[in-house]
Amino acid sequence: MLLKKTTLTCISILFLLLASCSSDSGPGYQEPYIPGTDDDSGEEPPAEPIADDELMDIVQETTFNYFWDFAEPNSGMAKERSQADSYGGEGANIVTTGGTGFGLASFPAAVERGWITRTEAITRLDKIIKFLENAPKFHGAFAHWYMGNTGTVRPFSQYDDGGDLVETAFLIQGLLINRQYFDDASAEETDIRDRITTLWENVEWDWYTQGENVLYWHWSSTYDFQIDLQIKGWNEGLIVYVLAAASPTHPITKDVYTQGWASNGNIVTNRSHYGINMPMGPSYGGPLFFSHYSFIGLDPTNLQDQYANYWTQNTAHSQINYQYCVLNPKDFKGYGPNSWGLTASDSRDGYAAHSPTNDLGVITPTAALSSIVYTPAESLAAMHYFYEEMGDTLWGEYGFYDAFSEQYNWTATGYLAIDQGPIIAMIENHRTGLLWQLFMQDTDVQAGLDLLEFTY
Repeated sequence: MLLKKTTLTCISILFLLLASCSSDSGPGYQEPYIPGTDDDSGEEPPAEPIADDELMDIVQETTFNYFWDFAEPNSGMAKERSQADSYGGEGANIVTTGGTGFGLASFPAAVERGWITRTEAITRLDKIIKFLENAPKFHGAFAHWYMGNTGTVRPFSQYDDGGDLVETAFLIQGLLINRQYFDDASAEETDIRDRITTLWENVEWDWYTQGENVLYWHWSSTYDFQIDLQIKGWNEGLIVYVLAAASPTHPITKDVYTQGWASNGNIVTNRSHYGINMPMGPSYGGPLFFSHYSFIGLDPTNLQDQYANYWTQNTAHSQINYQYCVLNPKDFKGYGPNSWGLTASDSRDGYAAHSPTNDLGVITPTAALSSIVYTPAESLAAMHYFYEEMGDTLWGEYGFYDAFSEQYNWTATGYLAIDQGPIIAMIENHRTGLLWQLFMQDTDVQAGLDLLEFTY
């Protein structure tokens, strides 16, 4: 009998011990040992990859803050670049016309995605428009740079202290997108639309022809047309001719487009690289901004005239740039299918128009990211690499730094407005087509495209 009771007691104790060890909340719990699963490396487990949409949200919103939080406080305009000590210490005050236009273009996306409210956007637009209304203009055209704190022109170069028609076009493109989006009947939104219309209709596009069948890039009240630079394709200037033709007050004729921009058809070069046919442009297509700046609002999807299908043109340009970086004929470290994109940006020794024919070993994030409408898979691969693999080396307060070189262990120290703006806009066009829809709905724009005999 005693043996039986002793046996039962031992069994009970053993049961209790086993029960307490089966719970991770019990005293003295240890994970069971499974052979071959020890990890004494001390390394963190790999992070889950970020979903494409989540990453695009992060990149768009963070980059937009360059134009929102970092805007020049007096004018609301975009600073040319982020380095305050640039341009002899004037960097904090120099604002850019074209870069501001690129930032403005994404105000509708910022409202739709909840980064800012509609009221906040109207308040900022009011500040920017007021600055532009009071700024010196040159037959309605704006200068490349202004001093945001004083409203005076800051010369871009010795003879470039007056109107810049290309920068003006980039600005107007952004303003017209906002005129179309803020369509409420309220007094505030009506006022914004009316004031944008006044700025738009005051640009004397036809005056910049000097009576010839071509548009000129610059005019100065001091130096007249001394720079003597005609706007001829193929480059970033298509939007200039579209807007000049679209003007309800100072339009150009189709002959100005045909003889000036298109050089009577000589704009067509029909190049082929890597088996990819490209209707226009220099060898290998030139820097990728050619396929970005005019197409913030101008939708290339079905855009065609007698010279080119612009979707074919821009897609070929982007694919050629990608293939060049993958093949990497100069054998630069870091180039490849996840790290590509050559365009104008900061470089190791100043500023450079990077392209396959001017390859300095420098990758510029805006090149691949702003091409996302043309090369979605390749651009997203680059976005993930830049963000997840390069991390803080390339990522800062306002998104990806302007450029980098793994070959030379160099990364730019800041941002440029003209490189940041297209990233937000073109990602949005890839995701929703919003900016394209707004710009192409503008009846003035439609009239200009019709005049130039585009199909769209």
